Amino acid sequence: MNYQFPDDNGRFGQFGGKFVPETLMYALNELEEAFKQALEDHAFVSEYISQLKKYSGRPTALTFAENITSHLDGAKVYLKREDLNHTGAHKINNAIGQALLAKRMGKTKIIAETGAGQHGVAAATVAAKFGLECKVFMGEKDIERQALNVFRMKLLGAEVIPVSSGSRTLKDATNEAIRYWVTHVTDTFYLIGSVVGPHPYPRMVRDFQRVIGDEAKEQFLSLEEKLPTEIIACVGGGSNAMGMFYPFIEEDVTLIGVEAAGMGVETNFHAATLTKGSKGVIHGSLTYLLQTEDGQIIEPHSISAGLDYPGVGPEHAHLKDIGRVQYESVTDEEALDALQLLSRKEGIIPAIESAHALAHAFKRAKELSKDESILVCLSGRGDKDVHTLMDHFGGNTDD
Repeated sequence: MNYQFPDDNGRFGQFGGKFVPETLMYALNELEEAFKQALEDHAFVSEYISQLKKYSGRPTALTFAENITSHLDGAKVYLKREDLNHTGAHKINNAIGQALLAKRMGKTKIIAETGAGQHGVAAATVAAKFGLECKVFMGEKDIERQALNVFRMKLLGAEVIPVSSGSRTLKDATNEAIRYWVTHVTDTFYLIGSVVGPHPYPRMVRDFQRVIGDEAKEQFLSLEEKLPTEIIACVGGGSNAMGMFYPFIEEDVTLIGVEAAGMGVETNFHAATLTKGSKGVIHGSLTYLLQTEDGQIIEPHSISAGLDYPGVGPEHAHLKDIGRVQYESVTDEEALDALQLLSRKEGIIPAIESAHALAHAFKRAKELSKDESILVCLSGRGDKDVHTLMDHFGGNTDD
């Protein structure tokens, strides 16, 4: 398989592209050229790698979940520990890369949108580190769900701008960030947190996140002297999954993305875009999204703020259509059960987003043989979700 995407027009097959107001075309073309030149500049690439090692703490560990594997009595389960990154999630990989690019382009301000808050924290962190002003757009509902991360962003010096329109979640925060960027493109860099948006963002975020898969491949080969049978990652916008999958696309490995089924895909309360969505344009690119027959966005639902998004990265849409990646869905309850199991068996409290991937991995481990293996991208840690978990469990985790 010869995988060469996106093409020169920023397309992943029929998906992707630039569906934006005319006023943003110059900014996107400027960004595309700057990113291309940066990748060809040894000094830029060296600085990015140096910051990942010296500031973020890479390489992150590859952990054999020995107790879980014994409990499930099936395939070996390994965890790629993005939760061990500085700020507690994979989001920092991309934020460092885009902040360095913003500095290289002479921008003095960055804006970002966030749902679960991890990207907002990452953006606020790199803004402080590299001397940039920072505004973070966040839906009011997510501000309530992620109070700890909101405080962290403010502590880091960022301005958190509440968004009260629509469902008051990530979709609406993204809309507001784009509106702001249209009128401030001269001095402001839009630091998008996932593999979504108009070209070149899906490719740029993927390339800054592929360090996850590159490291995991080298670490796994060192431990097992072969590649894993299956690789599983959660998918909202899809940045941790794309970063993990990309280096394995041409390998003989089963790749599985896991969406949020919320209260069940048979209900109206889910965020399973690839399972239940249809083709359309959202936030500047053609992809799958949850919409009515009239093209109106259907509000998604997930207990995880990070997966509560009605669209998905266009590369995931392409990989689904060509059959290279399988996409499954996991309910809120299944994810929370997996979260508790990993916490109690391994002493690791994962983010609720990551728990969706774990839930499917635990199911698959029971179905595979003991000489097979599953690698799960543990995209973030669960500290930020403690308030949500306390509300759900009512303070009693035996429920």
